[in-house]
Amino acid sequence: MQQEHLDDHPDASMAQALEQARTDLALTQRETIQAIFKTMESRDAYTAGHQKQVALIAAAIAEELGLSADDIQSIYLAGLVHDIGKIAIPSEILTKPSRLTHIEMQLVQQHAQIGYEILKDVPFPWPIAEMVHQHHERMDGSGYPQKLSGDEICIGARILAVADTIESMAFHRPYRVALGLKAAMDVIRACAGKELDQSVAQATLRVMGELQTLDKLLERKF
Repeated sequence: MQQEHLDDHPDASMAQALEQARTDLALTQRETIQAIFKTMESRDAYTAGHQKQVALIAAAIAEELGLSADDIQSIYLAGLVHDIGKIAIPSEILTKPSRLTHIEMQLVQQHAQIGYEILKDVPFPWPIAEMVHQHHERMDGSGYPQKLSGDEICIGARILAVADTIESMAFHRPYRVALGLKAAMDVIRACAGKELDQSVAQATLRVMGELQTLDKLLERKF
């Protein structure tokens, strides 16, 4: 017989078992992130809705950039929990119907560091904690909390930064009405190569194309 059993090849059998274990672990970790997301949704539907929309926008940009399926999935998952640190920020600040004071803004800006502290010890196979930590960093070093710049910022965080900017402008905020997708795209163009990564911005413009709203994009599954 030409067909051979895996039992006759312990190395192949072990490799298959290890691959299955990695697959099972990745599934468990995806489910962990989904559970965290649902917990946040039950506490603050507004923040959860924002995170889900950022995750979908970011995944579409990552896909346009030609990243691997695993990288796209990791960026989507990081998007789902990128604002997890806001769980430590008083809700009256997060939902304040007017501009924040300087002190309030400083408190809100702590959420990136807090999110990192929450996630850094979870053994994800993806750099989830790093993306959460860096999603408010800017290419020119003007962001926070670490004042990183250029290649110091991981690609996932660069993508989340653009997606977060779009979602924040295109949808309503407690302190203002939505500015719309066109206004968001104008900001992306203006900030490309400065605060925002040039290649990510260009991919974003291609993804958005002639879209008038984000409705169709936000119906996608990743």
